[in-house]
Amino acid sequence: MKKNIIILALLASNLISKSVFSQNTVSWVSTSESQQWIKQKSPKLGKASDKIDVEIRLDKPQQKIEGFGACFNELGWTSLNVLPTKDRESIIKEFFAPNIGANFTICRMPVGANDFSRNWYSYNETDGDFEMKNFSIKNDFETLIPFIKNAQKYNPALKLWASPWSPPTWMKYNKHYASRPVPDVSKWPADRLQKMRDSWGMDFRGISNGMKPEQTIKEGHDGFIQEDKYFKAYSLYFSKFIDAYKKEGIKIGMVMPQNEFNSDQVFPSCTWKASSLVNFVSYLGPEMQKKNIDVFFGTMERPNYKLVDTLLTDPKSKPYIKGVGFQWAGKDAIAAINKNYPNLNLYQSEQECGNGYNDWKGALHSWDLMKHFLNNGVTAYMYWNMSLNEGGVSTWGWHQNSLVVVDTLTKKYRYSHEYYLMKHLSHFVKPNAQKVETEGAFDNIIAFENPDKSIAILVHNDSSEQKNINIKIGGKTINPSLKPNTFNTFLIK
Repeated sequence: MKKNIIILALLASNLISKSVFSQNTVSWVSTSESQQWIKQKSPKLGKASDKIDVEIRLDKPQQKIEGFGACFNELGWTSLNVLPTKDRESIIKEFFAPNIGANFTICRMPVGANDFSRNWYSYNETDGDFEMKNFSIKNDFETLIPFIKNAQKYNPALKLWASPWSPPTWMKYNKHYASRPVPDVSKWPADRLQKMRDSWGMDFRGISNGMKPEQTIKEGHDGFIQEDKYFKAYSLYFSKFIDAYKKEGIKIGMVMPQNEFNSDQVFPSCTWKASSLVNFVSYLGPEMQKKNIDVFFGTMERPNYKLVDTLLTDPKSKPYIKGVGFQWAGKDAIAAINKNYPNLNLYQSEQECGNGYNDWKGALHSWDLMKHFLNNGVTAYMYWNMSLNEGGVSTWGWHQNSLVVVDTLTKKYRYSHEYYLMKHLSHFVKPNAQKVETEGAFDNIIAFENPDKSIAILVHNDSSEQKNINIKIGGKTINPSLKPNTFNTFLIK
């Protein structure tokens, strides 16, 4: 019996080796701080040796990958429109055209205003209009709709999901789009202001959202009015949004009920208790089911996984939740949810946004985030801002990073370091690829098997010195010599 098992194992190993290496082709692209997307001389495939730093375990598949993308924001579109038309088209093609650049296949959008809108708006600010007679997406014809349609021109199959940052103001207890006033920083010392700018990208000098202190609604309290007629009206609001976009040829496939429901922000936001979201989802879920629209829980931005459990276990919301979106400190909750709900669809819904400097340090942090989320079961990974003007400042005084940086004076642009890092994955890892386990002392690596059986491997050399890495795949190895401080993708066909 034991002998038969050994023979079967050897046969399986041989089959994997033959299926992966029948053509023996390896391509290699690398990126450093000073040189981006450089094609390197392909490493040779050799026989497996005893000296292995890491093994790609094709026999240990993990989650299927739905895709990669970013968010359609108003300031993304206005920044791209600073550029000549041919440059804007070149960028959109680079993002969305299959097998050209980033290969984005799934993206996010806001329902109404968010923190990177031109200003505050919702789709219905008529107080007491519970029947949504005055619902209108008129604002979006200037920004989000042409932005999305331009992307669809290059990828008609692009998937979209949406979430609100704030409901209409009349649905909130404080009757305001924000959850707290912009702090008065006029008397702050210069070093404190600079630290806030460098650490978080925030610069509130000269900024106001017009909110009074008594209108503040803090985390852990409900900003949305907890009454049935408001839940029904808000569910109808979502439904009208789906229909209005469908009329424009834009299909929304999934919604999340609230962006960062724990965060009392100075920009469009709304705090909820998890138990209150249970009640809302019990209304939203049936409304979305009528239209064949999925509902995820999220976005989850706190490390307390029990907040997610609240909706996944309550019989009023449980039947409607098809997945969960995690971002920011939600990264510390995802491991427990992935372990407790192994079949639940998990998204990384918004990558941390940086501070507007778009430096190499930001790309290194992004790599750590990618590894963490993908190693904890996410099926889709979303960057945040696609494009911003130089400095990346929002209407509400927050500087953030972007994939494209636009110089408004010269009307020129550049791709950021984080764009190339995203491309190192999204260009090579196709929808329905399977993430596969890696084993060994070297762990600065993630690997995927595509539907066509090609193997995509992303490796980071975080050392300031050249480094040789022995990577085993099936019965073969590659032994590339990685340049210092580089990201490297290998595609084995």
